[in-house]
Amino acid sequence: KPNHKITMKYTLYGIPNCDTVVKTIKWLKSNNIEFRFHNYKTDGISKEKIEEWLKQVPLEKILNKASTTWKDLSDEQKSSVADNESAINIMVNHTSVIKRPIIETDKIIAVGFKEVEYEKIFI
Repeated sequence: KPNHKITMKYTLYGIPNCDTVVKTIKWLKSNNIEFRFHNYKTDGISKEKIEEWLKQVPLEKILNKASTTWKDLSDEQKSSVADNESAINIMVNHTSVIKRPIIETDKIIAVGFKEVEYEKIFI
């Protein structure tokens, strides 16, 4: 008898030492949700992937201006972020300014970690 259970393939984007990413991984594993981890530090991120994301969610949702990395950028770098194109350049070169985690299938299904939202999405 064939198994008709559909398993969606999730990709979790983040960095391994981020508390929010650690919390997210723990939550997904405890709920038996399979995912592939995309580590910005070792895998980087493409301009094309960020462009794809920005067609789905606004820049403010992905560019984390509260991050230490953002605060450590020069005033010149910060003021250079005038539109999606310039923001993408900063995000490709400083992946830690991207809000974490981002979870996607063929599209973004979650940005950040909120247990209540995750229960609605995954369970």
